[in-house]
Amino acid sequence: MSVDTCKASEFRQLTGQDTSHLCELTSNSSVYWLSRPTAEAFSALVAASRSQGFELAVASAHRKFERQLLIWNEKAAGIRPLLDEAGQVLDIEQLNEREQVFAMLRWSALPGTSRHHWGTDVDVYDAAAMDAVYRVQLCPDECAQGGIFSGLHRWLDDVICHNRSFGFQRPFDIDRGGVAPEPWHLSFAPEAGRYERMLDCGQMYNLLAQQPIALKQTVLENFEEIFRRFIAPARIDKRAVAD
Repeated sequence: MSVDTCKASEFRQLTGQDTSHLCELTSNSSVYWLSRPTAEAFSALVAASRSQGFELAVASAHRKFERQLLIWNEKAAGIRPLLDEAGQVLDIEQLNEREQVFAMLRWSALPGTSRHHWGTDVDVYDAAAMDAVYRVQLCPDECAQGGIFSGLHRWLDDVICHNRSFGFQRPFDIDRGGVAPEPWHLSFAPEAGRYERMLDCGQMYNLLAQQPIALKQTVLENFEEIFRRFIAPARIDKRAVAD
């Protein structure tokens, strides 16, 4: 395989267009896809959670480009709810296009830029804390003190802090002025760092310019700011090396 072909394959993995590096994972009776090293590390984290009375389960893992495109376009069309800083539903009719784009980016990545494309990132919850009718929301209230998954997240706080999380970190641990904090989002740093270093503003711009994304013109006009605030800041490779 030539260097150029290799780079093209890596870019397709980075942007959710190539799934050849993934393997199947079953979590809480549902099937998900992760890279093999991520799946192995996650299985170890699941076992550790069980020893503490939790059942670490996957709400979302790998997501193809087409799936992320659908999510983005449905939010822009009002088919899926658009949320404000507090997680409350916004009226898109009251927003101009720039306001709409940046509101969407707080909670949803542009297609091609989601960490869920890589097979290294998972959204998690505690299946042991739920009854049969509870529906996972993946919202801050579930993770906060008194929330249904607060116990799991206190445990995750501890194992991540003490480097006992089998390589998993939280890329959206705090608000950096871009993506809203997502304590439920875990990333396998040993692999995710490689993809983080592949992120390139120009390549992403060129990819999006060719895609049928809603609000495309506004996205492209503001893409340098979008890349700086919502795509690049979540990098955990340097933090992982330091731990």
